[in-house]
Amino acid sequence: MNRSPAEAVHDAERSRQWLAGEARGSGVDRDALWELGAAMAAVTAAAAEREPVAVESAPVGVDPPIVKPLPPELLRPLGSNAEMRWSAMAGQGHVVPTDRFFVRNHTVTPRLDPAAWRLSLSGDGLHGAPTRSAPVEFSLDDLRRLPAEESTALVECAGNGRRFFAEQQGDPTPGVAWGLGGVGVARWRGVRLGAVLRRAGLRDDAVDVMPEGLDPHYVTGGVDLGRVRRPLPIAKALDDVLLAYEMNGEPLPADHGFPVRVVVPGWIGISSIKWVGPVEVSTTPLFSPWNTQFYRLFGPDHPTDGTVLGAQPVKSAFELAWDARVTAGEEVLLRGRSWSGSGPIERVEVDTGDGWRPADLVAADRGGPWQRWTARWSPPAAGRHTLRARATDRTGAGQPDRAAPNTLAYLFDAVVAHPVTAC
Repeated sequence: MNRSPAEAVHDAERSRQWLAGEARGSGVDRDALWELGAAMAAVTAAAAEREPVAVESAPVGVDPPIVKPLPPELLRPLGSNAEMRWSAMAGQGHVVPTDRFFVRNHTVTPRLDPAAWRLSLSGDGLHGAPTRSAPVEFSLDDLRRLPAEESTALVECAGNGRRFFAEQQGDPTPGVAWGLGGVGVARWRGVRLGAVLRRAGLRDDAVDVMPEGLDPHYVTGGVDLGRVRRPLPIAKALDDVLLAYEMNGEPLPADHGFPVRVVVPGWIGISSIKWVGPVEVSTTPLFSPWNTQFYRLFGPDHPTDGTVLGAQPVKSAFELAWDARVTAGEEVLLRGRSWSGSGPIERVEVDTGDGWRPADLVAADRGGPWQRWTARWSPPAAGRHTLRARATDRTGAGQPDRAAPNTLAYLFDAVVAHPVTAC
């Protein structure tokens, strides 16, 4: 999901507190993480072949890592992940249909029994300090009995656009080679996390909330980091965070977090924990590898321990196949979408080879999580052509010709050169 300045501030503070021994992270040995951190620094300095939180290969003899079908016209498989093909969005509405919504897995999609599933809240941030072994529990039916809300929100992987660091700029690109399809907007329905916290007995002095997924443990560098989890400040948890059990009007699919996932509007995708189960509520700061060691910027322009990721930058994509075929001399209605982690899109321009000109914005999307747009173009002659699109958001942030490189190839924001061939 897109990442807000407030999230960056929270993560930077938790990193400082963790380094000073002021933050807790149950289930992770600090010395082991220091050892892993040193190893990761060496790895990134040597331009390793993958990012710290890249997926592991699926074990032999087990179910495939992704449950849903992966039709090649809709999705491009990337190991345990799958990215949406932008050509599959041509003619679609504002939200991404579930069958082509991207999948980001750290390990594999778990198969969970909804009847046995429980949301389990524990920690000293709740009255009575329930323990992990004796938590306050909610079943799926319990959640469905609470007042439901619906939110149209964007989810985006921090590595979205990574492949273009190498393809356009010649920069080393470790990790999952996402194009621009590691993003999507959906209608999420569920119950506010804040409502559940209050029913569980939230204390006034609670500081952090840490949802944890029920997918398999993540192991890297010989260290078992446990299940994916990431803390949220209590203010964000009580604001607009959703415990979603429906996606686009249907029960949440397995690959997208069934039976319940967290949706954190405005924050980077790793915050929206899928297959949520345990939730720790604490009166002291919490940390996890996913906000102190991983999802950070490394490289010559950053300190040794990395820089916390800021807001997701502005991006634009054409709803067109890569190296699409068009007819020379015939008008084409180009369609695309632009989005930003810092605010709604205000302006989009396209360049079809004769300079930048304004695109027409779809009025219904104004102020939403992303902006659809169109532009007309008649290929002047047969042969290769290059299309470009760039956007500017409400804060004035735009898209440069070249993205600032970093070792793990996060936050690509440059204008993408989209090839087409006129016949």
